[in-house]
Amino acid sequence: MKNIQRFIGICFLLLCILFLAPCLVSFCDVSAEEKDSERLVVGIPEDRCPIFYEDPDTGEIVGIGVDLMRSAAEEAGYKAEFQFIEEETIKDALDNPKYDVIMPFGSAIKSTSGQESIVSDNLFQTPFTLLVYGNRVVPPMNKLRVGMLSSLGGGADTVRQLYPGIEIVFYDTMPEAVKNLRKGKVDALLHNSYVWSYVLQKPSYTDLKVQPSAMFSMDFRVGTLDTPVGRSTVERLNKGIENITDTYTQAVILDYTTRRLYRYDMSDYIVQYGDVGILVILVIVSLVMIGIFRQKNLKLQQEAKMRWLKNHDALTGALSLQGFRNKVQSLLREYPDNSYLLNYINIKNFKYINDSFGMKAGDDFLCFWINNINSNISDDEAVCRIESDHVAILRKGKGDNMILKEDAAAVDLVKNYFMDRGEEYRVQICSGIYVLTPEDYELANVDHMLDLARVAEKKVRETKKDGYGFYNAEQWTKGKRIAEIVSHLPIAISSGEIQVWYQPQVDCKTLDLTGMEALCRWKHPKMGWISPAEFIPELEESGQIFELDSYVWETVCKDLKRWRDLGIHHSASVNLSRSDIRDDRDIPGYFKALIEKYELNINQLRIEITETAFAENPETLIKTSEKLREIGFSVEMDDFGSGYSSLHMLKEVSVDRIKLDMNFLTGSGDSEKGRTIVGYMIQMINSLGMAMIVEGVETAEQADFLLKQGCSDMQGYYFHKPMPAEDFEKMSLL
Repeated sequence: MKNIQRFIGICFLLLCILFLAPCLVSFCDVSAEEKDSERLVVGIPEDRCPIFYEDPDTGEIVGIGVDLMRSAAEEAGYKAEFQFIEEETIKDALDNPKYDVIMPFGSAIKSTSGQESIVSDNLFQTPFTLLVYGNRVVPPMNKLRVGMLSSLGGGADTVRQLYPGIEIVFYDTMPEAVKNLRKGKVDALLHNSYVWSYVLQKPSYTDLKVQPSAMFSMDFRVGTLDTPVGRSTVERLNKGIENITDTYTQAVILDYTTRRLYRYDMSDYIVQYGDVGILVILVIVSLVMIGIFRQKNLKLQQEAKMRWLKNHDALTGALSLQGFRNKVQSLLREYPDNSYLLNYINIKNFKYINDSFGMKAGDDFLCFWINNINSNISDDEAVCRIESDHVAILRKGKGDNMILKEDAAAVDLVKNYFMDRGEEYRVQICSGIYVLTPEDYELANVDHMLDLARVAEKKVRETKKDGYGFYNAEQWTKGKRIAEIVSHLPIAISSGEIQVWYQPQVDCKTLDLTGMEALCRWKHPKMGWISPAEFIPELEESGQIFELDSYVWETVCKDLKRWRDLGIHHSASVNLSRSDIRDDRDIPGYFKALIEKYELNINQLRIEITETAFAENPETLIKTSEKLREIGFSVEMDDFGSGYSSLHMLKEVSVDRIKLDMNFLTGSGDSEKGRTIVGYMIQMINSLGMAMIVEGVETAEQADFLLKQGCSDMQGYYFHKPMPAEDFEKMSLL
């Protein structure tokens, strides 16, 4: 009996083994498969239906990109796990180690922290198109202001590479982007056409349309940081991507793009089925159809207008500079027998016209002026508004007398423009004339000819008068020299060509050193020593004097500190140009910072401002002078008595010392009267309680006279000439 029971048990056990064996094998296979498949966390952005989205029924993340990536991962031996990224952009997500890879990428980009990335081969091509509102005309791509979702930040870099001039505005959500498109904040929205196939299923978006003419394709790639691990992952994924067939890819895309994925809300039903909504949709469709036709016409008109504006001035209708170049070159080829001259015209003090009568009055005057010129030129002549009030005319030469007649007949009408309208203001016109040479007809270098005419105009303007003048070669040589000096300034400063010299200031009674004035000397490698009287006015006019002055100020502070460390205590006067004073410069603060940087006493630096500067720009310079004195600096009025003297100036301007110019004693005229004037000026300055120094003292007779009049502080060749810093240092140590 026991043997029978044992036999039955063995048989039952065998049956169980036979029954369970397939299950065990299957279990082992699954376990082995799971063991062989590595987990790959894929970070993807939200709001990309049908590329990526969460199925509302199953809660799974699905979409075109998900299905294709899952297949590629499986082919590569990975089990892909998809997670919506928490970060705002793919750039931010690259820096999060929780994701093994991120998608989609158009190309490799840098992460937010600046790390390089590596991308896989292309999963599939995503066609990108523009979504526009109504019948708005869309500018070219490189001039477009386009809206994109913030999550497309990485793709935006690729778009910028394709269209360098494009401007991209980011929005967090699609409704926000559409709202700003309708308001005209952007010209169009940019996304891939698969997303638009989903978005445009919303009934209330029927006023939006895809711009197929702007279509371009971007790659759809997987990316991660460029590390050994990242490169290994991408290399494996590339093998998986290689195994995905085009047929499978197209099937996945077709499957998702033909689905009705969008789910209506109440507003959609109202739009879809409401009578008013249907009527509105019909009207919109009609308008869109009309708009397409109008858009084409508007585009043609816009292109024609752009071509016109490229060659013409929008305000006056005269030729633009580019249009003038083209017209002059054409005329010189077509009429080689005409004797042409080029006239460069400038209105003196045009800013006064705008400030006094208003911008509209200035514009009206310019239009009147150009119309007047146009009425006096023929088809084989040309007029150009270069900028503002600067006008150029190519005209046929008719001799000096004819020019004078035309000036009387036409230019006087312009000069009297405001007087004819009841304003007591006569326009001043400066004109430079360049007569074309045979070489000009051959080369047709319009810019060069304009430069020569401009040189002649500048000479007229510098005479403080109006009228016209002809160019000559001497002017051009001088102009070229000035241009070379101005353009060479940065190199001159950095190479040490510009040096700071010092002219001692003394007490005439004791001959003790009381201070020094910092002066600038420039030794050009080709031109030799250049006079300050030549380069300083040109640097002021070109707006570069501050670069020179700030270099001088800092050099002086360095020298003062070095001498103080040697036990020599000096004070120096430095010049402040009127051109240095601007709204965006805090000159008092600048000097204070220099004093603190070099640990100097504030009485070691005195600031000189010319009397001319005070006369030309009193309000700003007086304000600056007061701030300097409040900080503790000593302010001096330089060149007093040089030709702009005013007793009213002494009443208005607060300065610590007057620097009297010796022009009264050395200039032309009655020398005895000059001595009398200087004597009374010294008495007056002393009575006002101001300190004083006289510069330009060259003889013992002058020094004795000044000392008798009550002035002992002097500066000039009689005592010391300006000298390099090294020589001044040696003199101080004696």
